[in-house]
Order: sequence, then structure tokens, then C-alpha cells
Amino acid sequence: MSIVLKRIYDDEKQTGGYRILIDRVWPRGISKEKAQLDEWAKELTPTSSLRQWFNHDPDKFNEFESKYKKELHQSEEAKSKKKELQEIAQNHRVVLLYGAKNEKHNHAIVLKDWLENQD
Repeated sequence: MSIVLKRIYDDEKQTGGYRILIDRVWPRGISKEKAQLDEWAKELTPTSSLRQWFNHDPDKFNEFESKYKKELHQSEEAKSKKKELQEIAQNHRVVLLYGAKNEKHNHAIVLKDWLENQD
């Protein structure tokens, strides 16, 4: 399975593969043409309330990860999308695009781990 993370603002080369925006809000300053998306998967993003609570605070990351995975596990839409993306990733590179500045403490890391887990 090939799933990679890429910050959309750093994506100058337009990395090949199946490109999915995984943010609930469209990234500022990025045109749809430049993004070259195959999909915008809002159903895989954290809820607005969880996202606002976390506020990219590294001290809250472990608790955020737990809460976000719980949201994903409880969402039928997210579980369905997970199966779909796991199938795509068997034959193609899946590129998860996100906008967060902090590359170590963000929802994309949690989502990638969840997608790669076979449960």
C-alpha cells in the first residue's frame, strides 16, 4: 500500500498519484487548477469542534489523535472511504494533501495511520 502525505503549499512538483485534499476548508491561495485534485474527502476530516479544540497545539496532539480516530471509527462514511482508498492504494500512489503548517502534529498524520491500519 502506498499512501504519502504532502503539504499542499509545498507541492510545487504536483506529485503524481491519486491526489486527495483532506482538509475541511479549502486552502487559501491554492487554485483548483494548481491543486490538480482527484477528490476532496471532507468525510475524512476532523469535526469542526474537534479541530477548533485542538488548534494545532502539540501538547494536545495525543488526546486529539485518540478523539479523531474515535470519530473516524464511528463514521460509516469514513469507513467506506477507507476501504475505497485502501483499494486504490494497492495499485496507485495515494497522496493525502493538507494545509497545516505543523508537519509533526496534524490530522493528516493520524489519518494516514488510520488508513494504513487494516482493521
